[in-house]
Amino acid sequence: MRSVYVCSAAENDFTESLTWYAEKDSDLARQFDSEFDAAINRIAESPDTLPAIDERHRYMQMRRFPFVIIFREDRDKVTIITVAHTSRSPGFWHDR
Repeated sequence: MRSVYVCSAAENDFTESLTWYAEKDSDLARQFDSEFDAAINRIAESPDTLPAIDERHRYMQMRRFPFVIIFREDRDKVTIITVAHTSRSPGFWHDR
């Protein structure tokens, strides 16, 4: 299992989304947080089995929530680039 690093921009993406869900329904926010944790574990266990976006980046679609987690693999770690709602403009994260 590789170590996972969440960049600050991705951490902000996640926190904003979690806060939004918490304002709507605290149970839904807990479910979002739990599903995110499960997704991170899956990414850490087998990142190379997930779909590629380009030569460096892959993604994982969250099951219940309309979000994708975009990451890149390095030798010894996986870096989470963004936690993006599926309605966001494609490629907005390329500067990260």
